[in-house]
Amino acid sequence: MIFSKRDLIKLLGPLIVEQILAVLVGMVDVVMVAAVGEAAVSGVALVDSISILIIQLLAALATGGAVVCSQYIGKQKLESACHGAGQLVLITMACSVLFTGIAFLGGRRLLELIFGQAEKAVMDNAALYFRITACSYLFLALYNSGAALFRSMGNSKISMIASLIMNGINIAGNAICIYGLHMGVEGVAIPTLISRITAAILMGYLITRPDNIIHIAGIKDLRPNREMMKKIMNVGIPSGLENGMFQFGKIALQSLVSTLGTAAIASFAVASNLVTLHYLPGNALGLGLITIVGQCVGAGEYEQAKQYTKKLILANYCLLFVICGIMAALSFPIVGMYNLSPEASELARNMILLHTCGMIVWPLAFPLPNTLRAGLDTRFTMMVSVFSMWVFRIGFAYLFVKVWNVGVMGVWLGMFIDWIFRAVIFSARFRGFTSRVRQV
Repeated sequence: MIFSKRDLIKLLGPLIVEQILAVLVGMVDVVMVAAVGEAAVSGVALVDSISILIIQLLAALATGGAVVCSQYIGKQKLESACHGAGQLVLITMACSVLFTGIAFLGGRRLLELIFGQAEKAVMDNAALYFRITACSYLFLALYNSGAALFRSMGNSKISMIASLIMNGINIAGNAICIYGLHMGVEGVAIPTLISRITAAILMGYLITRPDNIIHIAGIKDLRPNREMMKKIMNVGIPSGLENGMFQFGKIALQSLVSTLGTAAIASFAVASNLVTLHYLPGNALGLGLITIVGQCVGAGEYEQAKQYTKKLILANYCLLFVICGIMAALSFPIVGMYNLSPEASELARNMILLHTCGMIVWPLAFPLPNTLRAGLDTRFTMMVSVFSMWVFRIGFAYLFVKVWNVGVMGVWLGMFIDWIFRAVIFSARFRGFTSRVRQV
């Protein structure tokens, strides 16, 4: 076997810790900004839906680089892997500059176009938060690319340490700016910018060290190479379109929620923030699958790739049983930390309990397709995901909310229908994995 049990623990353990850190910091951000008021919580939530789109697009490109580099490692073509690393950094940084330019040129007009019906206080907070966090996209691109490359080497400890430093700066900065300096949403945005700059500098230094299996040796790895870029983009573009359409759909749903009033916006933001705990093991194991399956495919060990996938999906279900049980039992005091109105608190608790039930199909809908992506079956996953998102999640959400008057809970009912469709299709596709897998 390519990966021993110790190798799997060494790879997956730090990934789980990293995901926990990311989620906890997100929760702390919302709790801290809640001290400023529901309008601030709602404003940050609206912008985060756009910021996550940018993050997902950058992450998709990083995934393309990770798949290519992982397969080259499996083939023992380390020089090609190093050159792929340089091309990945070049692509993601160029895209991040483009995204920053769009954010600055669009600004408040972009927010008003998407969330025009939001209250003025919410929009003021959103515009300020958007301007500051847009400055961090370039640094986020470098951090994400470096983290993906270290994961492709099987060294997830580096990205965990960088995440620990970044999130530590973020939390400390939030506390100082909000509680010490009594700042508003800028007290959340400025520490985010500083933390991402720090993480990017650290990751940029580490990825150039020659003792790493994959490293950027110098300017020669950063010179544009059309063939290598094409290989990365063949994975990154479908994944980016998939993630982009997925996030556009979430923004459309956020816009739908914004028509239901401040209580609905705040409850949806808090519940969405809290249930990210449900995704922790799956997100970590999904990242691990990119490395594990990529190296197995590069080495021609397709059956091993399937075996590792089954083990990790089973592990996901075991961890979910524990996390979902704890969340259901503690939903009342956890929601209470956010200082919401009674109406918003009740909505948030009900949404958490409903989400807990729906997680039974989530591992087959989201972590499992990473195996297909690592085997270069990215166009199929993209088509299924985009179709399911717009037809089932968005279509049914509008029916539940606008036609059947279910309220904000209808958004999540549409989401569960989307999950079920994905789980059925991707499970069927996985059965024929060995006949469809391709190498770079």
